[in-house]
Amino acid sequence: MGRLPETEFVQEPAAPSPNGRKDAGALGLPVCAFLLTPMPAPYEGSPQAFDVVCSRNVRVPMRDGLQLATDLYFPAVEGQPAPGVFPVILERTPYDKSAGVNVVNGAYLARRGYVCAIQDVRGRHASEGEWYPFAREAPDGFDTVEWLAAQPWSDGKIGTMGGSYCGSDQSALATLNPPHLSTMIVAVGASNYHHCSMRQNGALEQRFLIYAFRMALTSREAEADPGLRAQLRKEFERVGDWVRRAPLRKGVSPLRFLPSYEQWVLDLYTHGDYDDYWRQRGYAISDYYDEHADVPTLYLGGWYDSYARATCENYVALSPKKRSRQVLLMGPWTHGGWSVSHAGDLDFGTGAILNYNDARLGWFDHFLKGLRTEFADSSPVRLFVMGTGSGRVDAAGRVDHGGQWRSEPDYPPPGVTPTPYYLHAGGSLSPTPPMGDSPPSRYAFDPRDPVPTLGGGLSAGEPILKAGGYDQRGRPDCFGCRDTLPFNARPDVLTFQTAPLAEDLEVIGPITVILHAASSTRDTDFTAKLLDVYPPGPDYPDGLAINITDSILRARYRNGWEHPELLEPGQVYPLTFELYPTANVFRTGHCIRLDVSSSNWPRFDVNPNTGSALGTDRCFEIAQQAVYHSAACPSQVLLSMSVPAPG
Repeated sequence: MGRLPETEFVQEPAAPSPNGRKDAGALGLPVCAFLLTPMPAPYEGSPQAFDVVCSRNVRVPMRDGLQLATDLYFPAVEGQPAPGVFPVILERTPYDKSAGVNVVNGAYLARRGYVCAIQDVRGRHASEGEWYPFAREAPDGFDTVEWLAAQPWSDGKIGTMGGSYCGSDQSALATLNPPHLSTMIVAVGASNYHHCSMRQNGALEQRFLIYAFRMALTSREAEADPGLRAQLRKEFERVGDWVRRAPLRKGVSPLRFLPSYEQWVLDLYTHGDYDDYWRQRGYAISDYYDEHADVPTLYLGGWYDSYARATCENYVALSPKKRSRQVLLMGPWTHGGWSVSHAGDLDFGTGAILNYNDARLGWFDHFLKGLRTEFADSSPVRLFVMGTGSGRVDAAGRVDHGGQWRSEPDYPPPGVTPTPYYLHAGGSLSPTPPMGDSPPSRYAFDPRDPVPTLGGGLSAGEPILKAGGYDQRGRPDCFGCRDTLPFNARPDVLTFQTAPLAEDLEVIGPITVILHAASSTRDTDFTAKLLDVYPPGPDYPDGLAINITDSILRARYRNGWEHPELLEPGQVYPLTFELYPTANVFRTGHCIRLDVSSSNWPRFDVNPNTGSALGTDRCFEIAQQAVYHSAACPSQVLLSMSVPAPG
């Protein structure tokens, strides 16, 4: 158990910070994770005091007898593992533990007095078994934590780290409450894959189809067969064509050569209802909050990330349930984009950049070593509030949307109130409720011509999806765009907009839309997109309409996820659904806009409007949609409003 195969001396240079700043940790200086500057005493942190040796492909046994390959990075002296015991940090990944940033991260932590374990998840790269993404990670994670705690070089304290898949599999193992799990940094991870990730309020997020094609390129099958690898690469280069042909049929796409990958995609398309399939621990973290480990956890996310809603949901649910420290850190980033200051066409200033390595080190030093780092005194919630920039276009062609960090005692912050802004006939949006009766706003939704996706909270959608904030108009590099006109010039997009604001309005927290709507079909979708509308300026004479947040509702799930209910054509229903949360200041002279439609493609699959079983129907109907805005049917968006910050 203590034997270390394939031990090698790691000679990588000390890793630079993502933004190019010299590594203050290497100088023995503790670093503030938010200000990106060395902190004065009494804060402290682990200096870079060791060399590194790595034991490659250590076989860690699972309860079913399979073994998972794990690279172990040890603090070293003169080319040998340092004597004594150390806290251990674990990352479980499908992205090749022995390549790229995983090697850099392992060495970074080992130099500072941690054993770092990076493991290929089941069925990926050097680990045994079959890969079925996300759903079944909990037991393997539990077994790995407890194996690490039992090793002679471990002090019994196990921390976990990682983002995206590697964030979600942390939360999955935490639902089994391993005895030696001591702390976690869950970056951009899931809360419930059915409600707000793989599916979003009933609709499928098609980025996971793209993800399956991308992951196929590094499958064990592709690594073993150059011909298959070449074919899979060719198909990924035209993955947009496969998205256009969705939903996939069994045995048609090249995923048929990877049966577990293909089956996963088919399952995502056809399992619309919230059933036992979705209640697996790796998917449904939120179903197991009561059983979830009570350990200090940092939830790290971004407003333009695909897990923004999930990150906030985990904090909101677990912070009152657990006695240990739960911390929420939300920046203006896209998925994993904390090392840059921009998201799409927006720039937020250099203050938006997070030194991820230094932040992680500060967290682990405090909770695994008992050192007094910036996290000893940090607030429970740290938010980047967007929108306070100059609005000018910089040399890189991005809009200075700006913003500033805010410390809060909780999320949503105290004093934030859900404030209704009502939809009115004629396209106005106002805090004044509609009076009397008015005819609904109508449009026709043709599934053959969906509204294109440009920006938003996305991940793993490249090369055909772009995350971040963008002016909502067609552009040549926007998948699905046929022209360069504003999206709300389309006949199937309804726009409701405030008058130019007389003062700054700050929105921080969840956003909920309540539409009173009817359709001519038995099932359909409704979408909503919240925008910050810039007035015309010297850099953009036509103004800008920047997407802030959005979402979708599949109407059959209007009354719950478990038991779908088809629509009665022509009947008016209240449809309530949650958008991604945000934190944005709508500046004086700007307008707040809500766009309503029935598609956002290819981010979400297109509803054929037939009411048939999901993921199988290749017929379609054109839906005649009606959105009501009368005293009896007051459609509205609930904005989490607060008083603007000074300055």
